[in-house]
Amino acid sequence: MSHTVAGYAAEALASLTPSQLEFLQKLPKAELHAHLNGSIPFPVLQQLASEFQFQSSATAEDTAALPEAVRTGIQRLQDGVVLNELHDFFGLFPAIYAITSTPSTLRRAAKSVLDFFLSEKDGYSQASYLELRSTPRETPSMSRMQYIETVLGEVEQYLPERAALIVSLDRRMDRRAATECIECAVNLKKAGRRVVGVDLCGDPTAGNMDEFEEYFRAAKAAGLGVTLHIAEVTQCPVSETLRLLSYKPDRLGHATFLDEEAKKIVHTEEMCIEICLSSNLLCKTVPTLDAHHLRYYIGHNHPVAICTDDILPFRNSLLGEYALLIAQAPIGLGLAEAEIEKIAKMGMESRFR
Repeated sequence: MSHTVAGYAAEALASLTPSQLEFLQKLPKAELHAHLNGSIPFPVLQQLASEFQFQSSATAEDTAALPEAVRTGIQRLQDGVVLNELHDFFGLFPAIYAITSTPSTLRRAAKSVLDFFLSEKDGYSQASYLELRSTPRETPSMSRMQYIETVLGEVEQYLPERAALIVSLDRRMDRRAATECIECAVNLKKAGRRVVGVDLCGDPTAGNMDEFEEYFRAAKAAGLGVTLHIAEVTQCPVSETLRLLSYKPDRLGHATFLDEEAKKIVHTEEMCIEICLSSNLLCKTVPTLDAHHLRYYIGHNHPVAICTDDILPFRNSLLGEYALLIAQAPIGLGLAEAEIEKIAKMGMESRFR
């Protein structure tokens, strides 16, 4: 099922010459920062919503038991909501969680995301390699372990050099949930399953990050990679950023507002920065593409990986994000092909093993 690219990415793609487009299509690219629930192609979500509504309406009691946010979101999906504003998407999350709350629906959602990034279209796939990430949810139909194993079942349909899974911890998780997620990730890693890393995500202003140290220490001890969403907004305290960096993560998500002390640590440890151009522009954490912190890291020859974040709200694609690199200003950054090849290689070399 198709996914519509719009906004910054679409404008950049439309500006490319045929040779530029072919160059980007052939370029080996790694997608290292893609959230499962934010990357389900919209037509798939609509189909799942219709089926959910049909099953829930079997009895009036089932429908009445649904929270208002879920009922409203599902109805909007069925009506064909147009996602023109970010709040149009984030308001759908309760519905998205509800319609992917069983192993069968979660499996279909995961398959659709993997297909989007890894299946060939016109002879090329969006990504040569994908590390899909998701926060395990406990629902009436599945445990957190079952959640991970369901997604893994689809990830492992692809060869190891093409796909793997990152288990995410939400900053709002309580101790029981966070401990369970880490134990699941570690045990699956030990069992030879395709879990390669753990992530910290969620509301960037929530939670006490001192409490998360033991989880990331345990993950690293088990041979898992660690990536942390960090310094996403100006409200993130400097002390918290430094605390998270002390956990020795391998990669950093966004890292938009690092001060000089934090940058020194990042450079010294060569922590790869997961760059999400459209996401940052649409969330208004950077004012313009030209002012994006990607320029700083390119100028310092620091490892970066170009990523999509969430293709559903940001209506982008990995090809579209790379188009923003090569398109001429002001649509893109106007980088040379040699620079883009180097950036793509950095991403491939920053994969978790």
